[in-house]
This record gives sequence, C-alpha cells and structure tokens, in this order.
Amino acid sequence: MAKTTTTYVIIFIIITISAIESRPSNFKRFHPRHHHQNIHLQKQQEYKYEIKHLSQRLDHFSFSSSLPNFSQRYLVNDDNWVGPTRRGPIFMYCGNEGDIEWFAANTGFLWEIAPLFGAMLLFPEHRYYGESMPYGSIEEAYRNATTLSYLTAEQALADFAVLITDLKRNLSAEGCPVVLFGGSYGGMLASWMRLKYPHIAIGALASSAPILQFEDIVPPETFYNIVSNSFKRESTSCFNTIKESWDALESVGRKNDGLKKLMTTFHLCRDLKNTYDLADWLESAYSYLAMVNYPYPSDFLMPLPGHPIKEVCKKIDGSPDGSNILERVFQGINIYYNYTGEVDCFELDDDPHGMDGWNWQACTEMVMPMSSNRNTSMFPPYDFNYSSYQEECWKDYQVVPRPRWITTELGGHDIETVLKQFGSNIIFSNGLLDPWSGGSVLNNISDSVVALVTEEDPCLLDDGAKLILSFNSKGAHHIDLRATTSDDPLWLIEQRATEIKHIARWINQYYRESKETFDI
Repeated sequence: MAKTTTTYVIIFIIITISAIESRPSNFKRFHPRHHHQNIHLQKQQEYKYEIKHLSQRLDHFSFSSSLPNFSQRYLVNDDNWVGPTRRGPIFMYCGNEGDIEWFAANTGFLWEIAPLFGAMLLFPEHRYYGESMPYGSIEEAYRNATTLSYLTAEQALADFAVLITDLKRNLSAEGCPVVLFGGSYGGMLASWMRLKYPHIAIGALASSAPILQFEDIVPPETFYNIVSNSFKRESTSCFNTIKESWDALESVGRKNDGLKKLMTTFHLCRDLKNTYDLADWLESAYSYLAMVNYPYPSDFLMPLPGHPIKEVCKKIDGSPDGSNILERVFQGINIYYNYTGEVDCFELDDDPHGMDGWNWQACTEMVMPMSSNRNTSMFPPYDFNYSSYQEECWKDYQVVPRPRWITTELGGHDIETVLKQFGSNIIFSNGLLDPWSGGSVLNNISDSVVALVTEEDPCLLDDGAKLILSFNSKGAHHIDLRATTSDDPLWLIEQRATEIKHIARWINQYYRESKETFDI
C-alpha cells in the first residue's frame, strides 16, 4: 500500500500573476500565461481541505526499478461526503499545468454542488507542476530532455487512475462512483480519462477543452480569429488600431533609441532588448482578455472589470486627442495589466505559478498549430511552420515534436463517429467568446455525449459605412466552473443547472445498474 501523508489547511490563496516567455508566435502555448506584475493579489477563500501526498511511479508504462518514485500532492475535502456505505460519489478535478491550490480556489462550482450530491472533492496535482515535482526539485526535474521525458498527458492520466484506485481501496469505497471535472487542459484530461479509463470514472465535465486543436482537425487560424472578432464586435476602430499597431511598433523599434522610447511608452521596468518581447506581451494580453471576457468583475488572471474587452476598447477609442497609435494601445492594455492602478512599471518575464512545464509539453506531444490570417485577424499575419517550430524545440530541449501522437493515442479525428460508437457520459461545455472554443466539441454527438454551447444574440455592427448583422457571443473560458455570483446571467445559471441534471443522471444510472448487477 502506498504511503500517504496529510496536512490540514484552510485556503488563503495568494493569487499572483504569471508570465509568458518570449517565443515565436507560431509556438503558441495551450494556456498562455498571464504576465506578472510587482504586486500580490490576495484573495481569501473559504474552501477547506486536507493536503495529502501519494508516492507515484515515475514511469507507469515500464517495469524498470531504476527510476525513483515521486510524491504527488492532492487535496481532499470530505465534509459533505456521505461515505462509502452509502456509496457517496467522488468528484475529481483533473489538475492542469500549474499549482493545484490555484485551481481549487478557482473552481467554485465543485464546492457548491458537493453538498447536493453528498460528494467528496478530490484535486490531484499534475506531475511536474506545483509541488508534485519528480527528482526532488524543479531544477532537477527540468534539467534536460531525459528528466522531463516523463512529463506527458498519458503519465498524468495514469497518476490520476492510480490515485483514485488507491484512495477508494484505502477507504473501502470501491462502490463509490467517480465523476471527473476539468477546465482548459484539465478539461481535455477529464474527457480523455473518461475515454481511456471508463472503469475508473462514470462521466466527465470537460469545460473549454480544445481536444480538436491539433493537426488537420480545425483551421489553424481559428484561435486568433475568435480573439479578433471579440474586439471587432466591440469597436471596429479599436480592432483597426490594434491591427495597425504592430507595424508602428516595428517602425519605432528600428529607429535610434527606438527601444528606449518603447520602454518609456509602455512603462517597462527594464531595458527592452527587442520589439518581439513587447509584441508578445501585447499579444498575450489580447488573448487573455478574450479568454476571461466575463460579464462581471473577476480576478482569475488579473483583477478586471466586467466585459473587459469593452473597457479596453473604450480606452483605445477615447484616448486624448494627439495620442499616437502606440499611446492609444497602451491606454487600452493598461486595463488588463494595471486595472487597479497600483503598478508603476511592467515586467515582461516571470512565472510565479510554475507553469513553465507547458513549454516542454508543447514541444513534445501538445503540438497545437496556430496561424494568423491577414484578412480576418488583428494580429500580425503568419502561417504555422512546423520546420521552424521543430527547430525551436530542438534549440530549447533537444527534442523533436510528435504532432500526431496525441491524436494517435487519445483520438480527435472523425470525433463524432468515434464518440458515437465508443463514448458516453461526457459534457463538452463552451462559451463562444472563448478562443479555445474553436478547438472543442460544439455539437451533440449522442444522448450522453453532449455539447453545452452558449447561444449567440443577433446585433447590428457599425463598420463606419453601413450596418452589418452580427452576433454577440456569450461565455468565456470555463466560466461554468467558476463560483456563482449575484451577477451571473440567466444563461449561465441555466447551463449549470443542465450540467447538474446530467451528472445526477449518470450517478443514478450507476446506482441502478450496479444494484441490478449485485442482485444478479
């Protein structure tokens, strides 16, 4: 039996803001990181849990005894659990690419529905993130391609399976059904685990899970088109200003003392080495704004007002007369990076949430091609180039990406046929404001593999010359997993109610069928 250690805590999360490193634009991460500023945003949560650890094999798929085990951290709350004798369900959040306490603090939906179901909550941390670090430290774990080679989605899924099996055995809870939850990469893991380990979990809620964002499945320009459309819907002039700003940025950067001027314009803390770092900083903010374009104030990535893209465009369009294009852009981007007004200058590189392992994953199996279309995107035009992508990965890690491995191992092509034949009990939830929705499942596949997609509202868009019929999308990045607020729109309340109804049906079906099996 594996050793388990326990620590009791109440979450007092210090949500600090993390960063995205310099990288060519075609090396887009799955979950681009938000930039750190020289402040700490403290948000106290009432969520209570135990911190435990399980000794896990480094390689689940070999029988080598030469590799060390590592300690996987996981969080447990059983305050509402009705226990094994009543076969109380276990709700497990599939840990993403970061500290698990951060995800636990930002997944209020699970905490709210646990009492309804008498459920235990389980938050396992993804290997190589947070404190679940092989080889004893992040320095050793991230040392080279050999030590990083066990950082894969398949190994993480196996960790989750082993943890659930071990936990249920220790609690004599083998008859308790497990329901999986996850948002973003965690949502991908939840859906994949339901498909790969159907005997472990009876269902999965995969929120904002782009399991189709791989080679030759969705158009590579999808992500940036959705981001761009979010800005264009708010203001055509805002969209055009951002679109024209990239050339202005390059033009200033090429001049004598141009980098110094850019440093002053954008209030940077350190000397700017090249225009790419600044362009990357801006691009990341626009992408994040599209992801967290919630209808109410939030501080998941940064403290932001409700409808933050609307506020950004107000600043850009309403800049003082005589402001040049880069000054207008800075006024807008300040909404994202400094809405509180507490930041004096900006850092372009930091990673306080410890998510840098995603670089390795993107260079091995999580290869998600992205492009920017000259006509439809507000970003600089470029095409995904696998050769340059491969060169960059070799330069950083001495590893060659395997762009077809994820779809070979976990599927993706012809998804409707495959899931209709072999899948069941999966909810794919998406808001169409979220740029990752373009890589997710947006249509119902069967009665039990369903897509909950926010509907679009028709509206008239003024492009300066004529009115154009457009549609307002609703729902940002895994908004359904966030805690409820008094500002939640009706469609979100209804969506969560539908999710609860599906989960209840899965559990009741499990109880009914397992009872019939037992009676036989």
